[in-house]
Parts: sequence; structure tokens; C-alpha cells
Amino acid sequence: MARRCELTGKGVLVGNKVSHANNKTKRRYLPNLQDVTLLSDALNRSVSLRISTNALKSVEHNGGLDAFLLKASDGVLSLRAQRLKRAIKKKVRASA
Repeated sequence: MARRCELTGKGVLVGNKVSHANNKTKRRYLPNLQDVTLLSDALNRSVSLRISTNALKSVEHNGGLDAFLLKASDGVLSLRAQRLKRAIKKKVRASA
């Protein structure tokens, strides 16, 4: 499983661990990924995603999963999230 957020694309960063003696060794900064189940209002079903806590905060701020996905660009979304976005768009158009 890739260490990448499915909604924001946030991934692993690389940097240096610096000791008191100023020795530098490579280290990895991992994103805070959580397995969450979010409810899609348009599709009337729950969706399991692996997202960062930062993305979860953004989803809640934007008013839910549907609103977040409709605003997000396809470049940062995972393949599963892009499919979900297309399904939501299709459902919203059909209901309008």
C-alpha cells in the first residue's frame, strides 16, 4: 500500500536528521494517514478511503466528501477518488 493520501496526494517527504554534532543522516517524514469511512450524500453510500488527517479536516471544512471532490482537481486525486468524483457528478446532473 502506497503511503499517499487518496484525496490530496500528500506523500512521503525526505530530509536529514541532524545530531548535536551536526552529523546528517537521511530520514523520511511520513504523512499521518488514517483509514476512514466517509458518507457520500449524492450516492447514498459510505466510502472507505486512506487519507491524511489534513485532508479529513479539509473535507469537513468544505461541507462533506461530495463538495470536496467536486472542488478538487483530478491531478491530485487517486484513481479511486477520480472514479468516485465522476459518479458523484453523474448523479448530481441526473438529479438536477
